[in-house]
Amino acid sequence: MSAVALRRLAALVLRQFYLLRSSVSRIVPLFVWVLIDILLWGFITRYLNTVSGSGVNFVPVLLGAALLWDFNTRVMHGVSMAFLEDVWARNFVNLFATPLRIGEYLGGLVISSIATSALGLAVMLVAATSIFGLSFAALGVMLVPFLLVLLMFGIALGIVGTAFVLRLGPAAEWFIWPLPAVISPFAGVFYPVATLPAWMQGIAHALPPSYVFEGMRRIVTGGTFAPVTLAWATLLAALYIALACWLFARVHAHVVRTGLLARYTSESVS
Repeated sequence: MSAVALRRLAALVLRQFYLLRSSVSRIVPLFVWVLIDILLWGFITRYLNTVSGSGVNFVPVLLGAALLWDFNTRVMHGVSMAFLEDVWARNFVNLFATPLRIGEYLGGLVISSIATSALGLAVMLVAATSIFGLSFAALGVMLVPFLLVLLMFGIALGIVGTAFVLRLGPAAEWFIWPLPAVISPFAGVFYPVATLPAWMQGIAHALPPSYVFEGMRRIVTGGTFAPVTLAWATLLAALYIALACWLFARVHAHVVRTGLLARYTSESVS
């Protein structure tokens, strides 16, 4: 990547930093919602531990799964929010009046999302560890590739969400917010994939997060997780990122060619 491209990426990231720094309403949600999720699932797991006679510790199984899935969701929303900031500010067309390229723009969205999601992850880890005693020690070094797969899949979802809004118009932003919730039943976040009907299992096997949560449950319950399975999940996540970038580029070319990009000008955003 050239020095010019790096400066453009840095400029996009710096813009997001200035937006966050200048607005409490943008900073607070980075921490409040993740704390609420951790508190909710933490008290649920604590209650299940007191009433269940199975001897299973629900803290690493359920609270750990909630934390990891929340990280995936924050990454996805981080990419989408950075795009929507440009839509709401009626600045999207202005950006592409410059020599900015599609890959550079997407790179700026992704880097901004990684930064904000890392802050949210740190808050979740501190809260879950200090309040509920959650420990990922059982996962060991596997925690890093698990987070990497979820990060990559979250990036892919975020880019797909922005492509939907770009194609259908600013009013279609409501497609973005429920996307993780729609996928979560198939990803086996809180239960084994084997409990799903056969047709849902087929979809689950095509989703990288399903391998992460299956592996997490096996490890915390004393089992093993095959590295080849993790490699397959990583390849799937990388494939989804490539397809998402291709989709965004095609959609962008379409809206430019058909004139639909005019919906994002400063005169009219509807």
